[in-house]
Amino acid sequence: MNKPSFSVCVFCGAREGAKAEYATATRSIGQAIGQRSWQLVYGGGKVGLMGELANAVLTSGGRVIGVIPESLMQREVGHLGLSELHVVQTMHERKQLMHDRADAFLALPGGIGTLEELFEVWTWRQLGYHDMPVGLLNVDGYFDDLIAFISTMVKSGFLSRKQQSALTIDDDAERLLLRLQQLVLVGSTAARESN
Repeated sequence: MNKPSFSVCVFCGAREGAKAEYATATRSIGQAIGQRSWQLVYGGGKVGLMGELANAVLTSGGRVIGVIPESLMQREVGHLGLSELHVVQTMHERKQLMHDRADAFLALPGGIGTLEELFEVWTWRQLGYHDMPVGLLNVDGYFDDLIAFISTMVKSGFLSRKQQSALTIDDDAERLLLRLQQLVLVGSTAARESN
């Protein structure tokens, strides 16, 4: 099978959340990925926003790669209807494989696991382990307090403005996806021109 033109790794909640807007935005992201025949890489779950996302991509014609630890598969939360489902032993393996299959990263509403994954790939970018874009979809103000705290980190001297700007933030699902894809294209062009 040919490699999709764009592969986005999405982090999101294994719960639905308290507002219908979270699932609506998640489905919008999934539909936009699927309709463009792009590829989703995600945590492999069938529940919560994770399940909504995967199903939206699949029903819209896209490919979905799930990566899930065996301990979660044993709890029967793995999605068995994906294009590919990889069952791994550890969270470290899970995140490394998700990273290896992605062109960009995107965080949607979720809990501490979603935040941990977001901050890890953003930190990896700061340390030079990758140069892929990292996005944050601020659905209905869900991340307002986090965004404000990131500004506090900058003002307090613990985060540079350059690293702050490396996190692409938007409140529109489709526009954010297109911004991330454009950043990938610009990065690919710059890499070719430097060779």
